[in-house]
Amino acid sequence: MAKSATFVLSRGDRAFHWVEQAVIVISASLFVALCARVTLPLPFTPVPLTLQNFGVLLVGLTLGNRRGFAALALYLAEGVAGMPVFNPTGPGGVAQLLGATGGFLLAYPFVAGLAGWMMERGRTSFARAAAAGVLAEVVLFVSGLSWLAVLTHSVAQAARFGLYWFVFAEVIKVMLAAGVSTGWQRVRKEQA
Repeated sequence: MAKSATFVLSRGDRAFHWVEQAVIVISASLFVALCARVTLPLPFTPVPLTLQNFGVLLVGLTLGNRRGFAALALYLAEGVAGMPVFNPTGPGGVAQLLGATGGFLLAYPFVAGLAGWMMERGRTSFARAAAAGVLAEVVLFVSGLSWLAVLTHSVAQAARFGLYWFVFAEVIKVMLAAGVSTGWQRVRKEQA
């Protein structure tokens, strides 16, 4: 009679830790995919207004640099593999990475990593989270606008397509992500 093998993971197991981290990273990538579904196409630009950037910032601020980077790298891999994770108004897959939003998308792992890195380097506060969000957004927009400038052959056109219409919304996203992240981390510290 064959013996059945039972593998039980307990909180102290190293395997449990890796499974837990994988679930967190996968869940974070799917959270960003859900945020991407909230999209408002703008008729005067090929770049839509979406909650994706909020999701990226929140993941980075909350999970830290390594898990944030990993979650957004996984998100890009899911999109390249054909999963419907990018905003629904774009072509999807590799074509979306080569399109108008490609520079923004390719920056996501670095944006989350930078925001997370800054949050890990000091006391958790709204001001630190907001500053981390602003600096991460600078990286995001430098990448996105650079790619748009390559596609349009014009820095001015890139700014018209990818910057002016989005500044106010991005300020709100940064503040909201900073508030949610800071609140979440305070609750976790109180529970620990």
